[in-house]
This record gives sequence, structure tokens and C-alpha cells, in this order.
Amino acid sequence: MTFRRAIAFCFAVAAALCFAAIAAPEARAEAMGIALEGFPYPYPVDFLPLTLEGEDLRLAYMDVPPAGPPTGRTVVLLHGRNFPSSYWAPTIKALAEAGYRVVVPDQIGFGKSSKPGFAYSFDAMARATIALLDSLHVDRFDLVGHSMGGMLAVRLARAYGSRIDHLVLYSPIGLEDYRFSVPPVTDEELARRERALTADGYRKQLMTNYALSLPPAAIEPFVQLRDEIMESGEYPRWLKSFVASYQMIYTQPVVHEIPLIDRPTLFIMGANDHNAPGRPFAPPELRDRMGQNAALAQSLAARMANARVVVFEGVGHLGHLEATQRFNETLLNFLGQ
Repeated sequence: MTFRRAIAFCFAVAAALCFAAIAAPEARAEAMGIALEGFPYPYPVDFLPLTLEGEDLRLAYMDVPPAGPPTGRTVVLLHGRNFPSSYWAPTIKALAEAGYRVVVPDQIGFGKSSKPGFAYSFDAMARATIALLDSLHVDRFDLVGHSMGGMLAVRLARAYGSRIDHLVLYSPIGLEDYRFSVPPVTDEELARRERALTADGYRKQLMTNYALSLPPAAIEPFVQLRDEIMESGEYPRWLKSFVASYQMIYTQPVVHEIPLIDRPTLFIMGANDHNAPGRPFAPPELRDRMGQNAALAQSLAARMANARVVVFEGVGHLGHLEATQRFNETLLNFLGQ
């Protein structure tokens, strides 16, 4: 090859590479899997094999040992519907440093756990949680349930109360029977609305529905996570699971059972928290009456054998993130009684 031809060849290659760089689409990272593969949790995650409704499943969980002088006690943390159990990170740290063992499951249908196709129930979730604790040789425990996890905590307290030393219902939903205000909604309508919800719409929904005193950047990892899951090839299965969780909350109220709980119980409520699943579907004349959660907690506690309520002023639905120090102190003081 002559020098002139070599120079021409180099120019041709350079031009081709420049064209390819302009014409080729930008490389994109692979979408998040519906079991949150690659999404970091604050502590190691293990899996318990389970069989429910004939399906072989895996229940994800974190089992965090005490970081301080051990108390010999175990605290179980139950997550809400819109967040994986990783959001418990500051609470886990505080409890572990205080000497507690902390067990934090992702319920079946959520987080890193399996997403089955059958209808969900709090009874099945309670059995799965107890199966996990049995496998870890935990007999007695303290129980903290947030939001939807509060409804599950009620069912656990009713079915397995003899194993629970302290019960914390933290910003629980289910303090009213939503069926009295909200008409039934089909799976198809729920799925349509969820598919149509953009990242910006979801961000605004969390900030508004949960009355958060956090900056929007604090919830951005969870907004981004949902957005990435929507790109997954298994998104239809995730969506079916998410819809099933709404129907469980709507059709399986626990409010009528709360006054029957005899365990020492603490409600931790945000004064600004008026979260009420299904409110957008309620008639206008009923919509504004829903979600008076702090007042509902006070009324229910007055009918219980051993319960009290702490209300955080200026705080919404995520008190353990909005007022972390106060939340941790309140929780540890109650567990230490």
C-alpha cells in the first residue's frame, strides 16, 4: 500500500467511525429485574424457599445481628406497599447498635421476593413470616409494621400474639374500612392507571399522598427503581402483583380486629399523614373524610387493652425517614419498657 493510499484508508476508517458514533443509538444499561436484581440493600440478603398455592417461591430477607451488646431479643420490621425493605436502613442500624437482632423480610410479591400470580392475603403473608422466623429459630419477637405492614402486623398479632412481646403500628393503613367509602375497582382499571403513571407523576403522588417533609431527592432512588422496572420484560407480572396487593388491602380490612389485640401496642403517627388507599375512587362527599389517621389511631387505642399513641407534628407517612432521630428514640424507649 502506497503512502497516499494509506492516508486515504485512515481517513475512510475515521469517517466510518464518526458516522457510526452519530448513527448508533446510545448504549443503555439493562432494565431492572422485577426481583430488584442489582438494586443494593443495606445488609446481606438471603432467601427462604416456600411453596404457596402450589407455586415454588423464595422469600427474601435481611437477618442483621446485634452491633452493640446483645439484648437477646429480636425485632421484626414489616415494610409498606410502595417501598422495598431496604428503606428500613436507618431503623435497622439504630436497633442493631442497641443490641437487637433485626429480621427484615420482603413479603412475597414485593422487593427481592418472588412475584406469584395468585391472589394475595394477609393470612398467607403472616404464615410466610412465621415460617421465616421458625427457620431462624426465633420464638419470641417484637414486631414493627409500617403502612401496609401495619395491617399485616395486626393479622400476626391476632394469629400469633403469644409470640409477640411489643407491637408497633407505625403509620399503618387499614385504620378504617375503605369499602365503606370506595367502590370496588377492577384489576384492569388499576393496571391501566399504574401503567399510565409517569416517573414525575409517581414522584408527585408520593410527596402528596404521603405528605412528606422530605426533599424530593430523598425518594428519587425509589422513583427511579419503579421507572426501571417498567422497562423489564417481566413488568406485566410485576404489575399483576402490584394490583393484587391493592385488592388485598381493600378486601381484607383489619380495623375491626385492632381493638381485640392485647399485646402492648404503640401507634407512631405523623400528624400530616392522611394516606388512604382508594381515595381517588371515592365519591367527593366521602373523599375528604378519609385518612384521618392520627385521630383514628387515638380512637382505636382507647378501645384496646394496652395501647397508646405518639403523634409526630409536621411529619407525614415516612416518619422513620422524615424524623429519624425522634422515631428511633421513640421506638427504642417503647421496646425497652
